Amino acid sequence: MPRPRKHRFVSEEPRATYYKPRGIPLAALEEVVITIDELEALRLADHKRLTQEETAKRLGVSQPTLHRILRTARSKVADALANGKSIRIEGGTYELPSKRFFECFRCQHHWDEPFGTGRPQHCPQCQSPNLHRLAHPKNDTTP
Repeated sequence: MPRPRKHRFVSEEPRATYYKPRGIPLAALEEVVITIDELEALRLADHKRLTQEETAKRLGVSQPTLHRILRTARSKVADALANGKSIRIEGGTYELPSKRFFECFRCQHHWDEPFGTGRPQHCPQCQSPNLHRLAHPKNDTTP
């Protein structure tokens, strides 16, 4: 019996989940399915140009596992592009973050907020409205 898959960490759900060649009816197309964790690996490694070490760390997998994920995802994308197939993005073994991380431009204070609470209007430390969201927590994030 195979070992259960470990959840991969994905920063967010994809904005679009379907791509198809222009001018070809959907019914006439073959389809390639890319999982959400495969898309996240492609986004981090190829689009954001992170190292494989950093990409593996963000996904929460080993480098050999990341290499297999990337090889599979790149093969699927190449197949779709070379052979005029549509791409559907769905499924996979992944986990979304439970918190969002922010930093104040004025005082450099870092904090987190749970998902679903809306964007903070001001820094809890200095009340400045000049803040931005971080992709990952900084080392000194306060609870």
